[in-house]
Amino acid sequence: MSTARQLWRGAHLVTLQGQQGWGLMEDAALITEGDQIAWLGPQSALGQGGSAELLRDLHVECELGGALVTPGLIDCHTHLVYGGERSTEFEMRLQGARYEDIARAGGGIRSSVSATRAASETTLLEQARARALALMDEGLCTLEVKSGYGLSLEDEAKSLTVARQLAELGLTVRTTYLGAHALPPEFEGRQDDYVQAVCDWMPQLQQRGLVDAVDAFCEGIGFTPAQTQRVFEAARALGLPVKLHAEQLSDQGGTELACSFGALSCDHLEHLSPAGIAAMAASGTVAVMLPGAYYFLRDTHLPPIAALREAGVPMAVSTDHNPGTSPVLSLLLMLNMACTLFRLTPEEALRGMTVHAAQALGLGDRGRLQVGQRADLCIWDAQHPRELAYYFGRNPLRLSVLGGQPRQRLR
Repeated sequence: MSTARQLWRGAHLVTLQGQQGWGLMEDAALITEGDQIAWLGPQSALGQGGSAELLRDLHVECELGGALVTPGLIDCHTHLVYGGERSTEFEMRLQGARYEDIARAGGGIRSSVSATRAASETTLLEQARARALALMDEGLCTLEVKSGYGLSLEDEAKSLTVARQLAELGLTVRTTYLGAHALPPEFEGRQDDYVQAVCDWMPQLQQRGLVDAVDAFCEGIGFTPAQTQRVFEAARALGLPVKLHAEQLSDQGGTELACSFGALSCDHLEHLSPAGIAAMAASGTVAVMLPGAYYFLRDTHLPPIAALREAGVPMAVSTDHNPGTSPVLSLLLMLNMACTLFRLTPEEALRGMTVHAAQALGLGDRGRLQVGQRADLCIWDAQHPRELAYYFGRNPLRLSVLGGQPRQRLR
């Protein structure tokens, strides 16, 4: 690990320190050492106290000219590795077909499974890499990638291996095993047998270093709470944290189940009940808001944002990038949609893609600008952080810094 020290001066820092507020620090400076933030404070304090020693062995100095600096952005819910695309289904929905009808007719996730199984690891990596680079051009520094389009031991391993390789781009990548995403055709009529297979594959994938967390799709067209519990029990036996696709299309009570296992997050939540909200508040589970899927499916049933806010449940925001219900590759658009569709404030939306997104991945070393945190930074040509959610179709990112390493936008 490099221990090079870099000074970033002339910045307006958005620290997000504390439980609320932007934590603005104007006319400020920040020193990174290796992959961590070593010092930050007013420019007038440079050369005093702890910064004096750091400045003696400085390698790089960068004048930002009043640019806005935020923590690096975190996409905490994606399905970035898959083959094919599903624009035909998009057209079908516009003509009146329902998501559930398409799935039951063999489309939906199953069509992506077929394309993913047919694709080579090289092809999947090439496609996933292009998607990740598009997100990085809008400030992505940490990425979660779920499996779930392989649905066999070999193809789940292939997908997770590809996801791990995306770290070569400089990103932090967290992988989530989502074997319980849909029923593959070879298990038709044998859903319980497939759940057992998902549980049996889990330790093999973990032994290969491919799994950071375990997820499931608890839904009428997915898996029952009882089947989800079996998956979670297998995860707990291996010491793996769990997450859940919960209450997207109906209230299955999956959130309460997930919270009983100390879930890192429950995601979607359009049909979340008061009991589910109470369970999340008690367990500290993060509610991951996915406005891209809500928009793309033309949903009209909003997640209970006000009730989550009142209960003090932390809310993250993510792209949910996937080929069927959220083929979006814009973090900034998700900030805007979180505000316009879900009525989050711009501050809540940004915290949702930094502080709370880190929490949803179990990462305590990022999401804020403060000493000791990972040096993941976004440098924006903007006057105020609210602008990041205000504009859409405009990208003010000047530069990102991933673990202390600067990266220019590619486009």
